[in-house]
Amino acid sequence: MPNFTQNLTMKYALVSLGLLACLFSCKNNSSTKQKSMEQISPFRAVEWSHSTNIYEVNLRQYTKAGTFNAFAGELPRLKKMGVQTLWFMPITPIAQAKKKGTLGSYYACSDYTAINPEFGNLDDFKSLVKQAHEMGFKVIIDWVANHTGWDHRWTKEHPDYYEMDSATKDFKIASGMDDIIELNFKNPALRKAMIDAMAYWVKECDIDGFRCDLAFWVEIDFWKEARKELDAIKPLFWLGEVDELDNGNYAEAFDASYTWKWMHQTEDFYKKHLGLDTLIGLLKKYDDIGDHSMRAWFTTNHDENSWNGTEYEKYGDMAPALAVFSATWNGIPLIYSGQELPMKDKRLLFFEKDPIPWNNNYALEGVYSSLLKLKTNNPALRAGDTAVQTFRLKTTAPDKVLAYLRKNGPDEVLVVLNMSRDNKLQFDITDEHVKGDYMNIFSGAGNDFSTEKSFMMNAWEYLVYEKLKK
Repeated sequence: MPNFTQNLTMKYALVSLGLLACLFSCKNNSSTKQKSMEQISPFRAVEWSHSTNIYEVNLRQYTKAGTFNAFAGELPRLKKMGVQTLWFMPITPIAQAKKKGTLGSYYACSDYTAINPEFGNLDDFKSLVKQAHEMGFKVIIDWVANHTGWDHRWTKEHPDYYEMDSATKDFKIASGMDDIIELNFKNPALRKAMIDAMAYWVKECDIDGFRCDLAFWVEIDFWKEARKELDAIKPLFWLGEVDELDNGNYAEAFDASYTWKWMHQTEDFYKKHLGLDTLIGLLKKYDDIGDHSMRAWFTTNHDENSWNGTEYEKYGDMAPALAVFSATWNGIPLIYSGQELPMKDKRLLFFEKDPIPWNNNYALEGVYSSLLKLKTNNPALRAGDTAVQTFRLKTTAPDKVLAYLRKNGPDEVLVVLNMSRDNKLQFDITDEHVKGDYMNIFSGAGNDFSTEKSFMMNAWEYLVYEKLKK
């Protein structure tokens, strides 16, 4: 029996499948069950996106200075950790009218084609993007199309760009957030101005894509129009803050989408002691979307950390294994600033200066490094690729264990997760898909799964194996 007590740095868990009994052997074969990609979207994802990961940069809190130039010093460490794509939260100036707190919200823009002086200037950002590109990173920026702050330049120059409140005869406040006001996408002039503003950052700074905030609050036809025009300048990567289980048509414009339902369901699974089948059913729904678009999997982000609790407040001992799932299931792993520490009980303030408590001891950096490099280098973990198959594996503990094999030709990655609070859980993988020699990516230990498929795992423990090639 292999020794699975190694690498207990992240012995917690994840949440995922287990497709009780008969469904454990089910495979995700997107090429036979989805519509043709051309029927769904005329756009094709840039090639690098299929093997990328995304690291969200909260620039204000990342360093004491909170500037582009200060963050540039972190690039070598992030490169070594295996980060591929840097997502910068909004870099535009923040509206001062009705702003929240001392510094205001990143998401209350006052000018779409200017730099927040808190971070530096345009040349600083261009220099950072250039340096990042030279090191092999991709750079995407947060784009807040749905709304602006109250003193955005357009409120004076083009008030017709905004929706009006019939009761107050003033600009319409965005849903429950009184520091922002709604734009009117029925106005062709507004749409053109918005696309021109987005094009500015592609042409001026050579960014590689956009993370589109609250994408589902903006009409899908706008995003399709914007993408067609902007991709003509340079093929871009498009990540939409939208869950396709709620708004499936947004796959017509976006390469990747959020998994909000998964995030909420995994928290309920942990806190309410739900059955593993609750997660399996949800994962099947995500699987059924197909490979014409990709899912972004995450355990936290700027909103969750600040408003709803750290990943450890939400998922407890299960949090690290959820990170393993995010990096190995079909999709794109999304990591938030500071998760490599980790920040177990630190909620970053949203409207004030509140630096991440870096201490030069990145406890999970090694784990993330192993996962991110595996994601980048092993074709079995490509996202949105119909050549990749995901097999949910049969085990003798179907109500406690999530095991799956991802396969792309001769390349295979095996993931085994104890999704229970049981220590020293003993079980076997009884699935014919697992055979041959594999290596534990964390410990380097080998195992021949043709002859030995017995496991003993602690509560929320995870194991990841890469198949050895002959």
